[in-house]
Amino acid sequence: MNRWLIAHALLLTLLTAQIAGASAQKVTRETQKDVMVTIYNGNLGLVKDVRDVRLPAGLIEVQFMDVAAQIDPTTVHLKSLTDALGLKILEQNYEYDLLSGQKLLEKYVGKKVRLYQGDGTWHEATLLTTNGPVFEINGQIHLGHHGRLVLPSLPENLVSKPTLVWLLRNQSTAPQRVEASYLTGGITWKADYVLVLNASDTRSDLTGWVTIDNKSGATYGNAALKLVAGDVNRAPESRRAGRVMELAAKASSMADASRELKAEGFFEYHLYTLDGRTTIKDNQTKQLSLMSAGDVPIQKHLIYWGAQEYYRNAYGVPVSNQKVGVYLEIKNSKENRLGVPLPKGKIRVYKADASGSQQFIGEDWIEHTPKDERVKIKMGEAFDVVGERKQTDFRKLASHLYEVEWEISLRNHKKDAQTVTVIEPVPGDWQVLTSTHAWEKIEAHTLKYQIPVPREGAAKLVYRVRLRF
Repeated sequence: MNRWLIAHALLLTLLTAQIAGASAQKVTRETQKDVMVTIYNGNLGLVKDVRDVRLPAGLIEVQFMDVAAQIDPTTVHLKSLTDALGLKILEQNYEYDLLSGQKLLEKYVGKKVRLYQGDGTWHEATLLTTNGPVFEINGQIHLGHHGRLVLPSLPENLVSKPTLVWLLRNQSTAPQRVEASYLTGGITWKADYVLVLNASDTRSDLTGWVTIDNKSGATYGNAALKLVAGDVNRAPESRRAGRVMELAAKASSMADASRELKAEGFFEYHLYTLDGRTTIKDNQTKQLSLMSAGDVPIQKHLIYWGAQEYYRNAYGVPVSNQKVGVYLEIKNSKENRLGVPLPKGKIRVYKADASGSQQFIGEDWIEHTPKDERVKIKMGEAFDVVGERKQTDFRKLASHLYEVEWEISLRNHKKDAQTVTVIEPVPGDWQVLTSTHAWEKIEAHTLKYQIPVPREGAAKLVYRVRLRF
């Protein structure tokens, strides 16, 4: 036999013999000294768990308990903060075959068990299958339970909670502080905003909340919390995972904290750090204040949209009584009492009615919005402002050359004058020949009008355009 194989076999035998005589040392949450959690938008969390341990010298099996049930074992990293060179991992296992009545029965199929009777006597039986269950007693087959089933011991390969098991080589018997880092699924966060308009729709109060949903299978007590806003790319196996873990989860102890989320640039994302500590329980939804700003200037836009296909054929009236969209726009700037990065989330808008009671008037999703960019919120369709489009002329002048004339009627049933923005997506190479109102070419294929409509009145836009497809 090859000398290397013989030496390897002897080493394995020695390791097995040394470990077999010693029970695994359990490291539970009771020895935890710090925990730091970084949560991403996409159902992903990074946990750094710091605990105090005292390990014997030599080879030892350690059970690191109370970890997340949805841990990704390929991302686990263990290091000693007090003796980095003296502690080395030889083997790592993740035990997730959790203890339950059904699992216990499955482990004892084909083995001897006891069935106790009401008078204290018992029968020795062989469990044949858990489907029933079915027992063999004195050579006879019995269906169902015939007494109280008692198992002789707990199988070694069942654990009561998800556990990391390490085979370690330790050089010192002194107390150590170790840090375990890992990625876990089942935990995510999102942003929610509340916007309250004033009576004239010109000012607003904006508040933002962070909602954390923890279904990872672990509780993170008194944790330092960070949130990453941005679209983080996920690969099946990332060789940069360790470096990302080091950067994202660094957190300091904060004795006197303001409980605010402070934003900072982080790579191509934004990192929000809670100024203080919080406990995130398993199967818990937690909300934290993200931001608050009052008297924020806001613009309301009524927009009437066209479509490119309207110019390609003779339509007559393609859409009758077409609705006018209602949009709100905020500039995320310091001048507007904002100027902070806003993570994507759902924004809900409220406004007080005549009696002063706040009413819900619409909601929309906003994307990640850096400072000095604009937040646009679609509120819905206007009830009292409608439009009608009529094609009054369609001519083919030559091959691929056309002239189209449109008449757009806007009717306002409100008691206040309104300005409607007309957006016309015009295809091909085009030129406006005549128009009743001033126009603007805002993009290569977009024509824009601002049409004032009097109170309880109407306005009519007529324009003619020449197109080459």
